[in-house]
Amino acid sequence: MSDRQDPALPAPFVSSVMRIEPAWIDYNGHLNVAYYNVLFDRAVDEIYEPLGLGPGYLERTKHSTMVVETHVRYLREVHLDTPLRVTIQLLAYDAKRIQLFEQLVHATEGWVSATSESMTVHVDMTAKKVSPFPADVLAALERMQAAHATLPRPDAAGRSVGMPVRA
Repeated sequence: MSDRQDPALPAPFVSSVMRIEPAWIDYNGHLNVAYYNVLFDRAVDEIYEPLGLGPGYLERTKHSTMVVETHVRYLREVHLDTPLRVTIQLLAYDAKRIQLFEQLVHATEGWVSATSESMTVHVDMTAKKVSPFPADVLAALERMQAAHATLPRPDAAGRSVGMPVRA
């Protein structure tokens, strides 16, 4: 394998600039928690194209992906006019699963608003069962993993929700 980075799979992947829609603002005047996941999901849609999992994949193969677990951390509120991007780092993958770490960042100032770590499975939509990725998708995931191997593992990866023990 070449040590040159695949231009379609940069490390980390950086989404297009995203805008918050007015209906997503809650009564506190900032982005409602549900819409952080919408932004993270839209960024995953962008990286799916170079992985071979883009919009036509379900139609052609009758297979898709589904998130089975996610952990979101809300670090800094964002408002209607905040331009945002999502960075995506592939943490791990196997024949049937993808583990991603995402950061929602201010598009011009670079500060992190939220993070999301997710586990996604590949599903045969006809059988409604988890199934292996095809060889071309696995090859793309291998290229992405090679590019992302140079990135440090995020400190927040692998965290769980829990109440701190107080003495």
